[in-house]
Amino acid sequence: MELRQLKYFLAVAEESNFTRAAERVHISQPGISAQIRQLEHDLGATLIDRTGRGAGLTAVGEVTLGHARAVLDAVEALRQAVDEMNGLVRGRLVVGMVTACTVTPLFEALSSFHLAYPGVEISLVEDDSARLVERVREGAVDLALIGAAGRAPADLDGRQVISEAIVAAVPPGHPLAAHAADGVTLAELSAHPLICLPPGTGIRAVLDQVSAARGLAPTVALQAAAPAAVMQLAERGLGVAVLSASMLARRPGLVAVPLNDADTAAVLALVSAPTKSPALRELLRHCRESFAAPTGRGEAGGGPALDRGAAIG
Repeated sequence: MELRQLKYFLAVAEESNFTRAAERVHISQPGISAQIRQLEHDLGATLIDRTGRGAGLTAVGEVTLGHARAVLDAVEALRQAVDEMNGLVRGRLVVGMVTACTVTPLFEALSSFHLAYPGVEISLVEDDSARLVERVREGAVDLALIGAAGRAPADLDGRQVISEAIVAAVPPGHPLAAHAADGVTLAELSAHPLICLPPGTGIRAVLDQVSAARGLAPTVALQAAAPAAVMQLAERGLGVAVLSASMLARRPGLVAVPLNDADTAAVLALVSAPTKSPALRELLRHCRESFAAPTGRGEAGGGPALDRGAAIG
């Protein structure tokens, strides 16, 4: 008995006709008839009733049909499982990360995945969040760590990593530093020149969104792609930095001032397209485990630990 004979038998049973079945499986009509007869010989029973105009099943053929389908389904499941494993052995993944964002759990996930599947090529690219989202949508990037305002894009599969408020950051002698305990409004913030991350980043999206909602148009005097550069400029008195709270941890040269009416959170999220390769599914599993691991108190209030200068960009 051969698998192709079961495939031919299934075609005849479903078509109830040798000629149509032969066309379906791309074999001649005499060829499929000979293979069915060989299958009947091997089983020692007649499977096809050839006495009528069509090709109906005998009682034994009806019983055989269910088993034949089960065998062919099992073979297909085996083939898919092997294909998936081959994908993990020979696959390629492109991982995107917002510029200047150092998130230790992501690096740990990439490391553990590489150890488990060394044959998968991993490429890491940096960009701003808006462009990374578009590259995920286009299929150019498989998985990206992005910053966003409020939540990750609804059309992508997303897992929120951090959610925190934006804050103002000023040197100790700045007038706003006196409000470190009670905070200031966005209108009060807008009276000063600001230093922020550029458009396309999550922090900037939050600032622009909450300001527009209150009819404000703050002046962004300076902008830099790296949070560390934004902080250094603010430390030198060139403006008020707008960052997330976790970015300012262990930064003695700046005072964090809450923004009382900035009610949209800055989030850091992993996003991927709905259709996932076996390798991407495994990488996502490693990411879930890495971000859930107790790596210490996160600088964003109980989230995963971030390196100094990490950005929700």
